[in-house]
Amino acid sequence: MKTNISLFRTTVAACALGLFAAAAAHAADTISVVTFGGAYEAAAKKAWFEPFTAKTGNQFATESYDGGLAKLQAMEQAKNPTWDLIDLETNDAITACDEGLIAKFDRASLGSTSDFLPGSLSDCAVAAMVWSTVYAYDTSKLKTAPSSINDFFDLKKFPGKRGMRKSPKVAMEWALIADGVAPKDVYKTLGTPAGVDRAFKKLDTIKPSIVWWEAGAQAPQLLADGAVVMTQAYNGRIDDAVHKDKKPFKIVWDAQVYDYEWWAVVSGAKHADAAQKFIVSASTPQAYADLSKYIAYAPPRKNAIALIDKARLNDLPTAPENFKRPLQIDATFWADNADAINKRFQNWLTQ
Repeated sequence: MKTNISLFRTTVAACALGLFAAAAAHAADTISVVTFGGAYEAAAKKAWFEPFTAKTGNQFATESYDGGLAKLQAMEQAKNPTWDLIDLETNDAITACDEGLIAKFDRASLGSTSDFLPGSLSDCAVAAMVWSTVYAYDTSKLKTAPSSINDFFDLKKFPGKRGMRKSPKVAMEWALIADGVAPKDVYKTLGTPAGVDRAFKKLDTIKPSIVWWEAGAQAPQLLADGAVVMTQAYNGRIDDAVHKDKKPFKIVWDAQVYDYEWWAVVSGAKHADAAQKFIVSASTPQAYADLSKYIAYAPPRKNAIALIDKARLNDLPTAPENFKRPLQIDATFWADNADAINKRFQNWLTQ
């Protein structure tokens, strides 16, 4: 009888140890995440990754990219996803959801969502922040301060190179606004062959002076190196250079093109459960407010605003002083037209 009791106790202990080991192994899952890198990834680590690791034991293996779905589509075709969590621009989030490249997201896991900004939740993704594409200049190198998007295209008044992301997105919108199209009419115009022609014709006026960049971190570096006098950039990257690197850069907010950034779980991800739990953790009002401490991106939840230092609010894209003539990117337009316009853009680059 004692032998049986002893054996029973040993078996129970072994089972408990096994369950503990399994739980520990699960808690130690490493989430593979792809982001836009640079200052944003550094901020995400401080605001979100490190607190989540401290709470759950889950580590993060990070990889940088500059958007697009080609690699994600290749993973789906091979049925071998190596990413768990992906950082997406809006039009890519729409397309990825439609193509089944990212998993459906359980909104109920977020609790109450009444304070999320309109359009900041989708079937497959949750907005991580609000960011803007702006342009910036070095105040120590320009005697006259540019103040509008027209100045970006004015090589006579402001001679010198311009940095631009190697993409038709935003470049096309800016070209039309600088050519006299009201922000509210940009996509109506761009949705016509004549509108596309008009945008490229305006871009032709500065094409020889453009220095193209492909990663967000390159924009402030081009400015710092003096390779350009103005550069298109993500607002958070310029703010980071100003506050952390003490660069004499200034943002021109006119015609800022703002958008949401999104978190999504890759379909078939090996650590899908941990990735979803991370998104929930990073989507609380406090977590959104914490991100703004490290980079000037705005929260997509109203309840986060009260948690952000008032002085910091002035650095965000949505601050009233910065939000006088904005344009919200039409993600549906780009989801529908990106392939055709990008093909023409690539041809234009070689002409």
